[in-house]
Amino acid sequence: MEIKTIGLASDHAGFALKQFVKKYLDEKGWAYKDYGTYTEDSCDYSDFGHALAQGIEQGEVFPGIAICGSGEGINMTLNKHQSIRAGLCWIPEIAHLIRQHNNANVLVMQVASSTRTWRARLWTNISRRNLKAVAIRSVSTRFLFRRNSTRVIEPYEREPPQHCGGSLSLIPHSIRLILPSCENSPASLHT
Repeated sequence: MEIKTIGLASDHAGFALKQFVKKYLDEKGWAYKDYGTYTEDSCDYSDFGHALAQGIEQGEVFPGIAICGSGEGINMTLNKHQSIRAGLCWIPEIAHLIRQHNNANVLVMQVASSTRTWRARLWTNISRRNLKAVAIRSVSTRFLFRRNSTRVIEPYEREPPQHCGGSLSLIPHSIRLILPSCENSPASLHT
């Protein structure tokens, strides 16, 4: 993985942790570009997730680090982009695996999961020491191309599967209960 400039993005909940990441990157001498937010004022994570994804797609930055309260919101936003493979991680081993096996190009971190008062328990799930180890693992791990290319790269080149072809038997009953009423073909889900 050729490290260019590391792209950063966060929402208001992740702002303080992103500031810590920037300080750490400065200490290491790694260049970065901050796509926002720039304050702790309430904002939408999606605005900054899309900006980071576009920066990666346009070749401005690689890889990316994104942070929000749960990690999930900005992760979902990033993964809406075809060429982005964002992975949520909280320990170095997960950072290593999402790079090695999934070729993740954005590392996503959460601030806290067990409380609504984000600032009160800022580093509940990621300690400062863990954060440094996660960042190092993320940028130093190589993708195992030969072993994992069919799972990671080829799915982007294939047509999406037709899930049922007339049979709902493969879909668990609990999910069938929420599907729109299309007895034999949930193809309307893909339109």
